[in-house]
Amino acid sequence: MNDSRNPQFGKVYLVGAGPGDPSLITLKGVECLRQADLVLADYLVNPVLLGYVPPSVEVIRLGHHDQADPISADEINARMIAAAREGKTVVRLKGGDPSVFGRGAEETEALRQAGIPHRVVPGITAALAAAAYAEIPITHGESSSAVALVIAHESRGKKGPALDYAALADFPGTLVFYMGAASARQWSEALMRRGKSPETPVAIVRRSSWNDQETIRCTLGTVAETIEQTAVRPPTVVFVGPVVALAPKASWFSQRPLFGVRLLVTRPRHQAESLAERLDELGAQVSFQPVIDISDPADWEPVDRALRRLDQYDWLVFSSVNGVSYLLDRLWTIHGDLRKLACVKLAAIGPGTAEDLSRYRLRADLVPEQYRAEALAEALAGEAAGQRFLLARASRGREVLAEGLVRAGGLVDQIVVYRSSDVAAPDPEIAAALAAGQFDWITVTSSAIAQSLARLFGDDLRKARLASISPVTSETLRRLGHPPAIEAGRYTMEGLVETIVAAQQRGQNVRSEP
Repeated sequence: MNDSRNPQFGKVYLVGAGPGDPSLITLKGVECLRQADLVLADYLVNPVLLGYVPPSVEVIRLGHHDQADPISADEINARMIAAAREGKTVVRLKGGDPSVFGRGAEETEALRQAGIPHRVVPGITAALAAAAYAEIPITHGESSSAVALVIAHESRGKKGPALDYAALADFPGTLVFYMGAASARQWSEALMRRGKSPETPVAIVRRSSWNDQETIRCTLGTVAETIEQTAVRPPTVVFVGPVVALAPKASWFSQRPLFGVRLLVTRPRHQAESLAERLDELGAQVSFQPVIDISDPADWEPVDRALRRLDQYDWLVFSSVNGVSYLLDRLWTIHGDLRKLACVKLAAIGPGTAEDLSRYRLRADLVPEQYRAEALAEALAGEAAGQRFLLARASRGREVLAEGLVRAGGLVDQIVVYRSSDVAAPDPEIAAALAAGQFDWITVTSSAIAQSLARLFGDDLRKARLASISPVTSETLRRLGHPPAIEAGRYTMEGLVETIVAAQQRGQNVRSEP
């Protein structure tokens, strides 16, 4: 198609999201999501991927079995076409690969007939991801030189011959059945009637590449009974062939220390990604529920006034990562470059804040051994007398640092460099999952987050274990009636992760304090 025929039209991208692991989407797919004006996403697509979509963009989730009035295929096509005719960039986000049993052909045909410019962005299909994550070598020099991807549940309106089970029974390689759980008895018996050995190894992989992926082993002769006995539910892919016997009992994917552990990360989204990436790398199933918002201060003038007279201060003190980014970005944008800091020493409350300073090519002159305001005040107190301190802080928080420096003889000015506010209401899906006890851990990384969590979820917080980052946060949780199950040994994000891993390795039965 020549897209220039309709220059006033937008464009539709059919994007393969991969089967579950959000890191398996292509860079092109992420680029499309970032440019979208409308996203139509399959329900089974990992919701983490929707974080790439600009906040103002409409996202429509499709295909949820609980939807009272599900959107039909014809309506999906109509919405894509209508939006493109309005000049919008539309992303049809599909699980796996659009061209592999994903109805991609039907959608591109509708777009072609309507004269809508479109592109297909491939994705990793479930069979390839499941094979890699379960360590099933679907091709092998001695056991399999070919792979057949088979849809086990054919369309009722299909034109043409049904599956040729005689050919599949003689196929010289690995068979992979999509959507094969419900019809396992039919296809397994059909293969055996045509001569395939009932002893042929079989692996059923459920929720391919998700962090609760499950692999069940059996044989062709027992696969139907196994599925019935274990009540395996979709989505599944089923591997049939000798290569299944070559896979280890436990793959690299399932041996990670947090495999299958369900965690709720509650930091603001822009700060949560690095923590979530680390937890995901260790095998956790991570969901997001920001409970506080971080934004510009209500009035920049006090900040600007202080930055214009930085040479009057001896110390610039940062008590959070947010304080670093908001103040230094303001300094760079409005007041020139970072050479204006040459006249002051820099203090950071902890290693995370000091690391953020290093992103600006700045090194903290002082970092206390403990990540808390009391320790920072104590570390500065020895030379505080007569010194002038500028404290970059949030719109709310404790006064411990300022009060400690004043007691030690320091002259203290405070400036609010960012605003911290509570999220008004939780995501309904997250609230329902927490109420149903579907989370193992909730990370609590500040007192403000602890307070907002208690307000948003109340007694439902008792249905998960709370992981606190510090004694101050733990004390806030106890005061609110939600004592933590664990507290980080080091008061950093990495320390919090280490403590969660240690708790899981101790026995997975850690409960919150009575």
